[in-house]
Amino acid sequence: MEAAKLENMPVETTVAFRPFRSGDETAFKALNEAWIRLYFAMEKADLKALDDPEGYILKPGGAIVIAESGGVPVGTCALLAMGGGGFEVAKMAVAEHVQGQGIGKKLLAHVIEHARALGAKRMYLETNHKLQSAIHVYESLGFRHLPPEKIQPSPYARADVYMELSL
Repeated sequence: MEAAKLENMPVETTVAFRPFRSGDETAFKALNEAWIRLYFAMEKADLKALDDPEGYILKPGGAIVIAESGGVPVGTCALLAMGGGGFEVAKMAVAEHVQGQGIGKKLLAHVIEHARALGAKRMYLETNHKLQSAIHVYESLGFRHLPPEKIQPSPYARADVYMELSL
């Protein structure tokens, strides 16, 4: 579904979370692309995941969760398998017209529990210092900033904040 169509959809107060299923590719890409373009620019690394979520995220052992309100996708978050019991939180987006309603925090809490159920020992994420509300959500759910010596190079030019959560 195009981002413009998502903006015009009525939003109910309840949000449900479910696994990615066939047919979600368009909403997954639209939600993430709208969010990225709102704050940054699309990068090659974005397109790898957004153009092929099945091959890039799911087949290598990851997962994607869709947040729905009234049957309409309003958010998404992916877990990229990192090996060694770790997952990277990636492609987390909430539709602009429903931001500020706590959907992102509920979505991330759900994703953390999903990672635990998958046997994850560690979760990792990269973000940008401009996204203070998001950083606050990550911190409130237990993510801690990584010291410089533990930071690995990122494929994203916009990444300048690195965090992890031990499970």
